[in-house]
Amino acid sequence: MKQNGLKQLWQSGKPALCGWLSVGNAFTAEIMAAQGYDAMGIDLQHGMVDESACLTMLQSMQGSPATALVRAPWLDAGAIMKALDAGAYGVICPMINNRKQAEAFVSYTKYPPVGDRSFGPTRANFSAGADYGAHADHEVLTFAMIETREAMDNLQDIVSTPGLDAVYIGPADLTLALTGRKYRTGFDRTEPEMLQAIQDILGAAHHAGIRAALHCGSSDYALKAVQWGFDMVTISNDVRLLAGAAAASVAAFRSGQVAETSDTGSPVLANNSY
Repeated sequence: MKQNGLKQLWQSGKPALCGWLSVGNAFTAEIMAAQGYDAMGIDLQHGMVDESACLTMLQSMQGSPATALVRAPWLDAGAIMKALDAGAYGVICPMINNRKQAEAFVSYTKYPPVGDRSFGPTRANFSAGADYGAHADHEVLTFAMIETREAMDNLQDIVSTPGLDAVYIGPADLTLALTGRKYRTGFDRTEPEMLQAIQDILGAAHHAGIRAALHCGSSDYALKAVQWGFDMVTISNDVRLLAGAAAASVAAFRSGQVAETSDTGSPVLANNSY
């Protein structure tokens, strides 16, 4: 079986940069995976991605060194196992709130006698190797998302779950859970209580000997997170990056229009007739 590149990177003592895919399209996945990310997450929870699109996206990224991860739609055995059978090298599971849920999640990713995963690696036998069944338990990564007050209350129990490799912080949901609507939703938290919660999760994970990942909205914040000690940071997603690049392009054009109109006293494109 091909080794998990993300695990190898961590073993070398280096943090990982993860990209995020919310558009259910193989070509955009291929483009993103070619940009130099260490890992690439396919979002089946909030992304506009179904299982069929997920398969073609995994196929399109096969030639990239980025480790393919899938965020499951929920703690659902069928969805988790199907993502792994399709070739994902790791699963990020949302809304893990207690030890029992963490144990169930891990069991869905491991074959008996360790776990309860059903055997049928339909694509993984080809994409990862014919000996997949013998090595998958070791190579597949498990990320439990910490994003609720209950999860914070049960943090020590969750991070100490046997077989769990990492926690993944969803800052938007975590902020809503801990502060209600006191603050805006989104990434890149700066509020003291949220920074403390993020540090608490990071510390608990490392104390338990597992990794910690944080979803960020900007490169600057992701760099800070790496300095804090996070093992993986995700920056934005394909939707936001596309929208941001398009908006910047339009803004640059519009500002050029205004500047040239001011210089000449007449508009460059009268009545916007393109």
